[in-house]
Amino acid sequence: MITSLSGRFLLLTCVFVVLAEILVLVPSVARFREDYLLDRLERSQIASLALLADDMISPDIEEELLRNAEVYNVVLRRDEARQLVLSSPVPQPISETFDLREATAPILIHDALRLLMDSENRVIRVIGSPVRDAGQLIEITMPTQPLRTAMLDYALGVLVLSATISLLTALLLFLSVRVFLMRPIKRVVSHVLSYAESPEDSRRVIEPQAGIRELRDVEEALQTLQTQLTAALRQKERLAQLGGAVAKISHDLRNILTSAQLFTDRLEVSEDPAVQRLAPKLVNSITRAVHLCESTLAFGKAEEPAPQLSHIRLADVVGDVIDSERLAVGDADISFAEDIPATLMLRADQEQLYRVISNLVRNARQAIVTSGKPGEIAVAASEDDEAWIIHVTDTGPGLPPKAREFLFTAFQGGVRKGGSGLGLVISAELIRGHGGTLKLDRTGPEGTEFTILLPKGGLDLSERRA
Repeated sequence: MITSLSGRFLLLTCVFVVLAEILVLVPSVARFREDYLLDRLERSQIASLALLADDMISPDIEEELLRNAEVYNVVLRRDEARQLVLSSPVPQPISETFDLREATAPILIHDALRLLMDSENRVIRVIGSPVRDAGQLIEITMPTQPLRTAMLDYALGVLVLSATISLLTALLLFLSVRVFLMRPIKRVVSHVLSYAESPEDSRRVIEPQAGIRELRDVEEALQTLQTQLTAALRQKERLAQLGGAVAKISHDLRNILTSAQLFTDRLEVSEDPAVQRLAPKLVNSITRAVHLCESTLAFGKAEEPAPQLSHIRLADVVGDVIDSERLAVGDADISFAEDIPATLMLRADQEQLYRVISNLVRNARQAIVTSGKPGEIAVAASEDDEAWIIHVTDTGPGLPPKAREFLFTAFQGGVRKGGSGLGLVISAELIRGHGGTLKLDRTGPEGTEFTILLPKGGLDLSERRA
């Protein structure tokens, strides 16, 4: 029980209530001592007035008056004259004098604590003002033991009452915590456990019901998290299914493309100039498609193969991309520009880099065609001591807000109607495999620009120069 939240709350409540009562107890005991002494002064004053009214009171009655007032002597000052009104033998010398007329709260607390710590019975003198102006001063001598006993009894009673109040308060708070706090928390825990058994089941997503604002915020945050997780798991399942389908399609497509590759080999021996110019492009395209199918089958459905790095001439890769896209332009008014140094060599997987640049250029072409306006697509490259930088820019209409928000999220970042949104996701994954980054630099009505950054890390100076 003590390890539970409600059990610890119960214990802390008891401790704090007792501490609060102790802090209140010390001033209370000091006040009790002051009231006790004032009561003895008032009793002594009444006894003195009785004696002054009749001087013939017998010694036995005088002793009874002192015993009733619980004092040894009573001195009363009236009309500037100090008079010992009642007296009896004092068993020992007076140890200390207390003047209640000038006592402040700190002094009263200090004197009370001193008396509680001193267990020896002493005789003290107490000075005060008579009630109802029945004189100028009243002074008594009295023992400390009865006062100390009364103070201890009072303190013990206060402590017992405080303990009872603290236990009752703690019990009520314990029950309140169990009902209003622990029960909703246990409900949240049970929902979490139930959801963990089948996170794909949307019926197990928690519905916020807590009346406590903080707990309701927790439930709403948990509902959002569970909803997103359920959607992600469903998307993962769809991706797995898609991967299986792609593997099957790739297997059959590879066979078809292999047959097509055999026919294209014969085109290379044709003497037609147009055929001689286009045949190598066709052969390269079919070869890339065959390699892609083989990679899909060899490395699984969910992951891209690791890049096979080699030194390649970037201008050749970009030239192949531009030539392929020019054939796909058709009647659209789209121009292409290349700003690639002829001597620029970089270290990358040629097929994967071709796929990335081709995907970016194809997206730009489709965006410009969709807008119905003329446009330009440019590919530029440069390098520094740390990396190779490739820029793909266009003058198209820019990406819509949803596409920018889910740019690299599968099935959500597509712009073209009917598109899957996988192109940029795959491209970013391929570039990450090279240790680089693919990012969107800008987009808007004036156009869009993507940047590919391929680091040179891991290459020595001779390789960079090569």
